[in-house]
Amino acid sequence: MGEHDVTGMVDGEQLRHFMRRLLGDVRALEKMLDEGMIESGVRRIGAEQELFLLDSSYRPAPLAMQALERLNDGRFTTELAQFNLEFNLEPRVFGGDCLGRMEDDIVELVDKVRQVVSEQKGHVALSGILPTLQKHDLGLEMMTPNPRYRILNDALSRLRGGDYEFYIKGQDEFIVKHDSVMLEACNTSFQVHFQVGPEEFARLYNVSQVVAAPVTALAANSPLLFGKRLWHETRIALLEQSIDTRPTRHHMRDLNPRVTFGTQWIDDSVLEIFREDIARFRLLFATELDEDPFEALAAGRVPGLKALCLHNGTVYRWNRPCYGISEGKPHLRIENRVLPAGPTPADEVANAAFWFGMMAGVIDAYGDMREKMSFDDARHNFFAAARHGLDAPMTWLDGNSGTVREIIESTLLPLSREALQRHGIRQQDVDRYMGIIEERVRTRRTGATWLLQSYTGLGTNLAASEKLSALTAATVRRQEANEPVHTWPLASAEERTSWRDNYLKVSQYMTTDLITVNEGELIDLVASVMDWQHLRHVPVEDNEHRLVGLVTRRTMMRLLGSGALRDEDPVPVSQIMERNVITVSPDTLTLDAIRIMGEQRISCLPVIDGEKLVGIITERDFMDIARDLLAEKLKGEDTHSEARAAE
Repeated sequence: MGEHDVTGMVDGEQLRHFMRRLLGDVRALEKMLDEGMIESGVRRIGAEQELFLLDSSYRPAPLAMQALERLNDGRFTTELAQFNLEFNLEPRVFGGDCLGRMEDDIVELVDKVRQVVSEQKGHVALSGILPTLQKHDLGLEMMTPNPRYRILNDALSRLRGGDYEFYIKGQDEFIVKHDSVMLEACNTSFQVHFQVGPEEFARLYNVSQVVAAPVTALAANSPLLFGKRLWHETRIALLEQSIDTRPTRHHMRDLNPRVTFGTQWIDDSVLEIFREDIARFRLLFATELDEDPFEALAAGRVPGLKALCLHNGTVYRWNRPCYGISEGKPHLRIENRVLPAGPTPADEVANAAFWFGMMAGVIDAYGDMREKMSFDDARHNFFAAARHGLDAPMTWLDGNSGTVREIIESTLLPLSREALQRHGIRQQDVDRYMGIIEERVRTRRTGATWLLQSYTGLGTNLAASEKLSALTAATVRRQEANEPVHTWPLASAEERTSWRDNYLKVSQYMTTDLITVNEGELIDLVASVMDWQHLRHVPVEDNEHRLVGLVTRRTMMRLLGSGALRDEDPVPVSQIMERNVITVSPDTLTLDAIRIMGEQRISCLPVIDGEKLVGIITERDFMDIARDLLAEKLKGEDTHSEARAAE
């Protein structure tokens, strides 16, 4: 998509013209396949690296456009959000030192970005989902100012016919509604490419589907989203929902999501995928095309098939088929989109090496995937691996079942190692990357488990924002040394940023686990709830979770003292609640919230996002902030005194 000057899709002549070009590209590709024009007999690998840009407090920062200008390097490009960047690695023939050179390239280019953003006291993070990312970071003002991204958002929203609703269940529960495609920007990945010949495409594409499960479990690095502990690789669930164009009102229809694992095995050709996707998924864009592929073929030129590539780029298969041109020759490749960014370049290349080894070795060991496993089992394995990581149950090709970890240890690691050696990969690289995989499996320490164990180890005395800050800061610091994640010590409380960064906005510390009542309920219930839960404020909301009032302990005490609550008839909450409630939004600065509470002489502020009640802050929260500030100040003074004494 990024290579084309796209325009919003319109009905009528433009739509028909572009569809004619698209169908022409498919027929041209069919002709090229029939006449043996697609390159065969060579393996090339490549990769695309996505990353997060952070400010000094390890929160997402809109630095992309300035960074691109300073980098002045054609390998870098934009992503959907201004806090993301992407760079493309040079394709290399699969063999020799290709894996070691891939790692060297990643380290070099990430360091270039670090140097540029450090001029603004920023940081770089390789993370499938950034722990410190919050919903208020995902407004349209954070979208990269390139028309194609707004066109993508408008096209997907138009097809969906309403807001995006997200539901993901893990250890915690994630329920969010958003008004744009920007939640897709939560995800960053390390996408690897494997060039295959046309005659072997179907067999190897099926292999990529089978091995997606163990690769996903092994590489999992995205267990946290907005502070919620969800899947080991939450990217899988989030991306499927963030680019889902299916209207919820068509619940009886078997509509396919635009992000998909697929529906069946491939039998003969890449054309099966392209044809199915054109049949199932509407065009999102149009672009001016000046090439007739048949005229190009007649003139001895290789056609770019731009219409086909554009449409293919808007269907997000986890294993995506790609057409391209390398050194003047057309080729096919399989793009693996399941791998997350991070935790380090060494980990990323180890993940890629494991996948390349399985792509090269599974077909020789097992033959036709269609005869060894049902497609439903392959798909079930994939989503189980995304949910549960190395402990996920998996059915393997030989009929054996076990956890992903057991099957990797007993079968897949030896198979991948042998295939890499057989294809001439430098022995020291085979040992390095397969050694990383072996230790990760032995210690059960993936990026996801490191994050979850660190989060738990930070205890209950820190606010959620402080924990997420510590995780992100620790990740960034450990990545710079490029030591694999299985060697990382857990994050510590000392690694979090200062209290100022963790309590800047009310969204960072507001209480979201709310106990509320309905205005029609009995006030005796409110009194009991306040007593049982030791509450001083109980919000009143309607059935749509909109705030309609507030009951305070002060109000209850005043009414009890006046005798107003001694009537024998049941009294509803609506008769005593305060209706003109002063509220704030999640983005309200803490200093502004303190000022409002002081000026209005109130002891709490409900937090409203749109029309919905999402949290509450009270004067007790500010006591906690004052406590942390005092502790930090005293600690600083003690350190200064010790330094003076040492002098």
